[in-house]
Amino acid sequence: MNTDNAKRRITLWMVLAFLTSLGAVAVALSLPAQLRTRPDAGLAPAGYQVGEAVANFRLKNVNGSMVSLSDYSSKKGVMVVFTCNHCPFAKAYEDRIIALHAKFASQGYPVLAVNPSDPTDYEDDTFEKMKERASSKGYPYPYLADDAQTVAQAFGATRTPHVFVLKNSGGRFVVQYIGTIDDNPQDPAGVTKRYVDDAVTNLLANKPVVTTTTKAIGCAIKWKDI
Repeated sequence: MNTDNAKRRITLWMVLAFLTSLGAVAVALSLPAQLRTRPDAGLAPAGYQVGEAVANFRLKNVNGSMVSLSDYSSKKGVMVVFTCNHCPFAKAYEDRIIALHAKFASQGYPVLAVNPSDPTDYEDDTFEKMKERASSKGYPYPYLADDAQTVAQAFGATRTPHVFVLKNSGGRFVVQYIGTIDDNPQDPAGVTKRYVDDAVTNLLANKPVVTTTTKAIGCAIKWKDI
């Protein structure tokens, strides 16, 4: 193969690759927002964005009762935390999640923990194991099983833990912050940026949230249906 032919073939491959990528982008943009994907989400749907209202959901709590987001209609807001039993990051943040609830629940912003893990993949995340974990740690908030992963997909949660701070705005829960809890999963003493704490503190003071999104730090959620 001479040099000119080689150059022509390489150019043709580049053009074909470019056209293929354009087609993929066009298909992605033609999808509804809920079916597009985030860069770090694998096949997870894009989910809610800051400023969007969240649809009501209803899941089973570890005490056997059913809990709905609408049950919190008298609250100023909710910190929805997607977490689980098996993930080391979720375990590292566990005490900090409890501390957030202890600090803000009485001020109108309780924690609502949701486990999106498929128990067939992670034995530690069966409902019985969830009950054991909640009991041993003394969770002061509901710990809900989302084993069908419908709520996590609707939110666009990608990792555990992944936090969505919601503000009750005229009976609608509107997303104010999405992301990680703080900037140091390994060492609570080394934290310099407390994203969730700062977001809720500002909301309680009727101030805008300064940092509205951060990249979630944790274990990727393994999706079973999409």
